[in-house]
Amino acid sequence: MERRQAKRRIGVGKKAYGQADVLAAARARIRLVFSHFERVCVAFSGGKDSSVTLHLALEAARELGRGPVDVLFIDLEGQYQATIAHVENMFASEDVRPWWICLPINLRNASSMREPYWCAWEPGREADWVRPMPTHPAVISDPARLPFYRYRMEFEEFVPAFNEWLARDVPTAVLVGIRSDESLNRYRAVKLGAKTKKRAWTPPGGEGPVAWSTQDQPASRAITFFPIYDWKFPDIWRYIADHGHPYNRIYDQMHRAGVPFSQMRICQPYGDDQRKGLDLFHRLEPETWFRVVRRVSGANYGARYCRQQFLGYRGGLGLPPTFTSWKQYCQFLLLSMPPVLRQVYQRRIDRFIQWWAAHNYPVDCWPDAGIPALENRKAQPSWRRVGMSLIKSDMARSLSFGYARQDVEPLLATRPGTPR
Repeated sequence: MERRQAKRRIGVGKKAYGQADVLAAARARIRLVFSHFERVCVAFSGGKDSSVTLHLALEAARELGRGPVDVLFIDLEGQYQATIAHVENMFASEDVRPWWICLPINLRNASSMREPYWCAWEPGREADWVRPMPTHPAVISDPARLPFYRYRMEFEEFVPAFNEWLARDVPTAVLVGIRSDESLNRYRAVKLGAKTKKRAWTPPGGEGPVAWSTQDQPASRAITFFPIYDWKFPDIWRYIADHGHPYNRIYDQMHRAGVPFSQMRICQPYGDDQRKGLDLFHRLEPETWFRVVRRVSGANYGARYCRQQFLGYRGGLGLPPTFTSWKQYCQFLLLSMPPVLRQVYQRRIDRFIQWWAAHNYPVDCWPDAGIPALENRKAQPSWRRVGMSLIKSDMARSLSFGYARQDVEPLLATRPGTPR
């Protein structure tokens, strides 16, 4: 373990440091959690960070003589075989109370305009599933088991709902293994707890809010903690090696295939960010690739061209010579979309225009192509920004939009056989 000083808080400006290394700091954080919560649940993806978090939690539970640690694994069907083998290995421990979720969850498909969303474990399409339904005794595939569940819930909806359900009888701590140096979004997820005190947990009799914690609602009985937020990539692997802990062997294959450390992620294969690594299934697990590419519309196209400029990657695409402006090109791209999808994009673009107008940047003053550095920081609107979002088919995610049920449900309703 690198003897780096652990961050004690995250602020907008300078960071304060203590004298403990990151391993000792993480252990102290998890012991603090166990001392205040009767139930501790680890959010587990099968990846390196959540695996280390689970190992640390089990270590603390044994040290403190605590009972089984709850572990939530949401199986999104399109998983590496190596990931499932690692999950089964971790769930074999008597110290783990496993929750293996195999329910129809709505997910993004960034490889197709015709099918912008897909459904893991979709009923009626069993023959198309990437994998058969697992038979582990911890598997929950019956929607009736979870009273809060709604058909085709979003992943981002399911997780907080499950946490609240798990905490219905006793306050629950949820340990999430995200590191703030992996991405800006993850840094913000952790920083929010420090910046917004009302969303950070304060221990009874404590000195103040715990910066590496957050809660979705003020009255929530489920508090989320990020005990390894200040770890670096080498810290993860040094801890695993020093302690001989099991890990997902797909990382060995990624390393041999030359995958950069920053792109070693375990997640569903068809999302906006994940599409850039969709071709890895072909390189790492050819036996899984055939079913992955057949599972959703456009997967083979996405894998073949995911790293090309004309899909908005590797520096982006210049304005095609047949168009005189990015605004004109945006109008062409919108007209090429299916009508229902076009309405979703048009509504979001209109909201984008309204937001900038309310912030003293009316659409009449927009540059056709802005300053790249400002566009990349989302500090300047332009028709090129809108065009790049349309090219990427990212549901206006690059225009700062997230999931919205009012936009997703019309798209799902166009699919035959969709339950209402």
